[in-house]
Amino acid sequence: MSERLRGADLALLSAETGRTPMHNATLEIFEPGESGFDYEALIAHIEDRITFVPRYRQAVRQVPGRLANPVWVDDPDFDLAYHVRRSALPRPGTLDQLRELTARIMSRRLDPSRPLWEVYFVEGLEGGRVAVLSKSHQVLVDGIATVDLGQVLLDVDPGPRHLVPDDWMPAEEPSGTSLVLDALADTARDPLSAVTSVQGAAGAVGKAAGAVLNRFGAIAGALSNRRPAPDSPFNVDPSEQRRVVLVRTALKDYRRVRRVHGGTVNDVILATLTGAVRAWLMTRAESVGSGRRIKALVPMSVIDEELEPTSLGSQVIGHKVDLPIGEASPVIRLHQVSYALKAHSETGNAVAADRIAGVAGFAPTTFHALGSRVAVEESQGVNLVITNVPGPQFPMFMAGAEMVETYPVPPLQPGFALAIGVTSYDGGVYYGITADRDILPDVDVLGQCVREALDELVDSASDSRPRAPRGRKRADRDGADK
Repeated sequence: MSERLRGADLALLSAETGRTPMHNATLEIFEPGESGFDYEALIAHIEDRITFVPRYRQAVRQVPGRLANPVWVDDPDFDLAYHVRRSALPRPGTLDQLRELTARIMSRRLDPSRPLWEVYFVEGLEGGRVAVLSKSHQVLVDGIATVDLGQVLLDVDPGPRHLVPDDWMPAEEPSGTSLVLDALADTARDPLSAVTSVQGAAGAVGKAAGAVLNRFGAIAGALSNRRPAPDSPFNVDPSEQRRVVLVRTALKDYRRVRRVHGGTVNDVILATLTGAVRAWLMTRAESVGSGRRIKALVPMSVIDEELEPTSLGSQVIGHKVDLPIGEASPVIRLHQVSYALKAHSETGNAVAADRIAGVAGFAPTTFHALGSRVAVEESQGVNLVITNVPGPQFPMFMAGAEMVETYPVPPLQPGFALAIGVTSYDGGVYYGITADRDILPDVDVLGQCVREALDELVDSASDSRPRAPRGRKRADRDGADK
């Protein structure tokens, strides 16, 4: 019998529209070197590794009459070349051209009749580099049955490696009759679960949100009945088109600020974004008077026996943080952010960054996807979603080519015109900012403000004497900090 989608997954599918496609993306830039990394090499590499994520060869099929949740079935016409596509930038192949291409690809929904993912091999970048842009639907990556494809594609050394034997053949696609019989059998075994699933589906499209009292209903309510958030230009329903901003910074700068002012690298990143949003709003002649704050949802990793276990060794929950954009001093902003996050670290459930960075493969892709799923359920009453995931502090390789940059590209949800993802990797901190193309045409300025806000913090550290952190620093052997 085919595996049935859970109620939470069904809510995500039901809520998706052309304005809010529910996929996460990651943009990675590679230095091919002598590896011969080209489109054919990428196809062969994915063909080898996809055996570790069998869900990537499955599609969603509806049960006739919607008697039960849809099921995952093997795609009988699975075509790797359809999912792995080739593109190129015109000369000179700048980063600006790459992010424009990324924005166009992010704006398009995935084909619901096929496995819900795509990978683009982008040639023509300056310096002979190439990029790999991958996007996966949120329903595909749950951290339980399936991790993100990007997590299994990267290696800690250039190889070569033995190929994984794969004699996969699609299982016979179930007929409509068999899907109905299986649905009836499931209902007979667990009628309450079947009723809950139907209620969750109805709530997800706004027809029965008030009647759904379990977690599935909470997701539906988050999507259709959001509580008002504090005033900001971010809380507007998006259009179908996107802008993408990419910012690369150095991890050593965040560590320097942390050493002088205390806290953690995560605190410094959030303080940097606080200063960047403040400066950006000022360029728009918006008030940032004393005491003004915006509320951010920051998904964080925890270990909690009461939550559903994942294959990553931890769970992801939402933590709401007030970002003090009305505070003029960068140091005071940092201390206020550190204090706001202190409660999370003192629960004892918080997961140190070195543990997250040490998960096998390139785990940030999966953690960002889980953060987006959490945001769907828990972003009521907030202005902004920020996912920040520490990655390994050493080079990683795909089919022999070294990854030199990596940017998360988060999705926009209903009621949000801006989303920010952050990944640290091999001495760099990479920001991926997704914005609505029409609502925030000046989002490029926010990218500039990120750099300026970090410079402001670094300057404050240069003017201060180092002092001991205030009990929240946690470092691992290679220097990744929570």
